[in-house]
Amino acid sequence: MRRIACLHTIDSNVDVFEAALTKTGFRDVALSHAVRPDLLAGAERAGHLTPEIRAETAALLRGLCAEADAVLLTCSTLGPAVEEAGRDAPVPVMRVDAALAAEAVAGGGRIAVLCAVETTLEPTRRLFEAAARGTGAEIAMHLVPGAWAALKAGDRDLYLATIADAVRDARRAGAARVALAQASMASAGERLAPEERPLDSPRSGLAAAVAAMGGV
Repeated sequence: MRRIACLHTIDSNVDVFEAALTKTGFRDVALSHAVRPDLLAGAERAGHLTPEIRAETAALLRGLCAEADAVLLTCSTLGPAVEEAGRDAPVPVMRVDAALAAEAVAGGGRIAVLCAVETTLEPTRRLFEAAARGTGAEIAMHLVPGAWAALKAGDRDLYLATIADAVRDARRAGAARVALAQASMASAGERLAPEERPLDSPRSGLAAAVAAMGGV
């Protein structure tokens, strides 16, 4: 049994990733979960990912390597910490949205990237724009108004409904593909018709982790 350790910043992402694993069909893969909401909360208070939070996140990711075959960071705001953590890690350390970015830009065109948390905008923009170089893709970032406030207030139904509406709006505005930048947004796709559904990071990130472990 291959093991993927996930570092989350919200509790609900545990169920999101377990559901995504079931959908992928990888039967010889098990997930473990560490949840650190204080890391995202600290970045939100500061308005950005501080060097201190980045270093703490990197240390946590390296620690998770001890009992895993791959490590996934599922928080987009903390994503840049993966670069630091991966330098001396004994197993692959990956940000879950990296595979999403590669998938989204592969066909070129206008890509709408939806975020719920303001602190996610800049690291996500850098990730997607780097992935888009050479593909001809044009990245348009969008913060979904009111979504994160709804989730923090405990109204997950409103959170997902707001995101689903934003996906429809992006489609109507001419986006070739829509990507949900944060893992917590993934279930919004279930509220849309199959032809409207956006790309999400749990599915693509898990598939990338399995590939990095040397199997499919």
